[in-house]
Amino acid sequence: MKTTFKLSALVKPLLMVTLIVTASHMYGQKLKPSESGYAPVNGIKVYYEVYGKGKPVVLLHGAFMTIDTNWGELIPELSKNRKVIAVELQGHGHTPFSERKLSHAMLASDVTKVMDYLKIDKADVAGYSFGGEVAYQLAIQSPERLNKLVIISSTYKSSGWLPEVNKAFEGMKPELFTNSPMHTAYNAVAPDKTKWTEFLEQMMASAGKPFDLGDDHISKIPVPVLIIAGDNDGLDKTELSKTYQLLGGGVSADMGPMPKSQLAVVPGQSHVSLMMQTATILNYLNSFLK
Repeated sequence: MKTTFKLSALVKPLLMVTLIVTASHMYGQKLKPSESGYAPVNGIKVYYEVYGKGKPVVLLHGAFMTIDTNWGELIPELSKNRKVIAVELQGHGHTPFSERKLSHAMLASDVTKVMDYLKIDKADVAGYSFGGEVAYQLAIQSPERLNKLVIISSTYKSSGWLPEVNKAFEGMKPELFTNSPMHTAYNAVAPDKTKWTEFLEQMMASAGKPFDLGDDHISKIPVPVLIIAGDNDGLDKTELSKTYQLLGGGVSADMGPMPKSQLAVVPGQSHVSLMMQTATILNYLNSFLK
C-alpha cells in the first residue's frame, strides 16, 4: 500500500500488518446476526450483534476495529453452540462517536449495560487487545457478571507492553490511517463518517496515556481467566508471567492442585497475526469455556 507520508520505523510494521488483516476480513464471508441494534447506555447508544444460541459469550474488539474485522472469522464457528454477543465500543463501527471521555471503567460499564438491555445476567467475556483491557476492567468492577474471562494479546497496564510498542502508540497520527482498509471499514458502517479523524484522535490520545488497573485488583479476579498471547505479539513476557502468577498460575501442578486460570503462548505469532489463527483460538476457547 502506497502512502504519501513517512511512517516511523516503529509504527509502520504494526500498522501495515493490521491493515492487511483488516482487509482480509472485510472481503470474507460474513454471517448475518440473528439480532442487532443499539442499546441506550450511559448517555450513548452502543451497537451490538447477536449470533447463535446457547450459553452467552461477549466479544470485545481491538482498537480501531469493528465486530467483523476483529471477529468475522471466529463468530461463525463459535456461534454453532454458543450465543455470541459482539459489541462495538464507543466510536467504533456502528456505535456513534461521542465527546464523552474515554475510560476503561466507563467502557466496561457500557458492556454491562448492554448485557442488562439484552437480559443477560452472566456471560463469558473475551477481549482482544484494547478490548482485553476493557474486559480486565469489567472483571474488576463487575465480577458477578462474568462466568469466565478470556484475554487475547492484551494487558492491564502500559508496562505490560514492550517499550517499543508504547513508543509506537505515542507516535501514531490520524494521517497514518487515511484511505486504509480500516478507514474503508469505518465508512461502511459508521453513522457519521465525518467523525473519523475525531475518533482517531480520541483513541490515540487515550493510547498515549499510561494506565495501570492494579496488581491487587487483578489478583482478586474471582473467575477463571484464560490468557492467549503470541510469542512475539509485543507483550512483555516477563510481565505476562507475573500476570499469570497474580491469577494463581505458574505453579507446579504435580505438587498441588491445577490452577483455575490458564496461559497459552502461541508460537510464531505477532499481535495481529494471532487473530488469524481461527482454529487455534477456537480450540482454546472451546476447551476453556466448556
